[in-house]
Amino acid sequence: MKKRVLVWLMLFAVAWAAQAQELQCEVVVNSQQVQYTDRQLFADMQNRISEFMNNRRWTDQAYRPEERVQCRLLINLTEMPEIGTFKANVQVVSVRPAYGTGYSSTLFSFIDKDWTFQFNSAQQLDYSDNNYSSNLSSMLAFYAYMIIGMDNDSYGRLGGAPAFDKARAVLNLAASQGAGYPGWKAFDGNRNRYWMIDNLQDPQFLPYREAIYNMHRQGLDVMAENPEKARETVLGVLQSIQALQQQKPSAAIILSFFDAKSVELVNMFKTAAPAQKQQAYSILSQTDPTNNSKYEVLLKR
Repeated sequence: MKKRVLVWLMLFAVAWAAQAQELQCEVVVNSQQVQYTDRQLFADMQNRISEFMNNRRWTDQAYRPEERVQCRLLINLTEMPEIGTFKANVQVVSVRPAYGTGYSSTLFSFIDKDWTFQFNSAQQLDYSDNNYSSNLSSMLAFYAYMIIGMDNDSYGRLGGAPAFDKARAVLNLAASQGAGYPGWKAFDGNRNRYWMIDNLQDPQFLPYREAIYNMHRQGLDVMAENPEKARETVLGVLQSIQALQQQKPSAAIILSFFDAKSVELVNMFKTAAPAQKQQAYSILSQTDPTNNSKYEVLLKR
């Protein structure tokens, strides 16, 4: 009998490992700008959001615990117009390990300035793919699917399509039923949730999604083994993004790419051969002039 119980427990453990949740998300709520005496409210907010992101199965993919996508939500509360209503700007970041190294590459980085939501300590965060529940749960679900989609795109060509379809569905529900909360519609701004998912699903941006795959699977994942080959691949990636940027200047997803990758690109090319460094600098300074001060390191011998 004991042997049967042990076998059952082992099988349960294996099944649980194969069905682990997709995300390992660190959540930080910064409430320093909000004057409110009950500070426990903000601890409750942080805990509920963390549970929502980490304890939910977002897809039918099988993840082992060590395969969960590492990500962060840095929620900076800026205003409480009335008790229980909050405005915030939020930095969403996800990282991906580079094969054969201890290095984690920033895959997705985006600052969303359009968070407005309600929260109280008694509130449970509910979510259904087919029904609108609250603006907070919709925003969290949207970024959960964005993070998973970007991660899947980095491992397989266009592998993130199912998750991006889910993110689009979240957006459509929130835009139609969300009582006019900002960030869900095209006219709310030129760098918001609408434009992020619109870029990723626009056929004209397929070269961008293919570039994400090439940069990670053919670039960073072979960097330890063959740095010269990796850099050549990444130069091709930068050329693709440069061509796309010329067609779609100020596209939200391209700006997000350089938010995530500018420091990494400098580190990748600063030890390259002079010709490669010059080529990388030429592309980067033209395509991402905002970060030109970082790229000037590549001009040094």
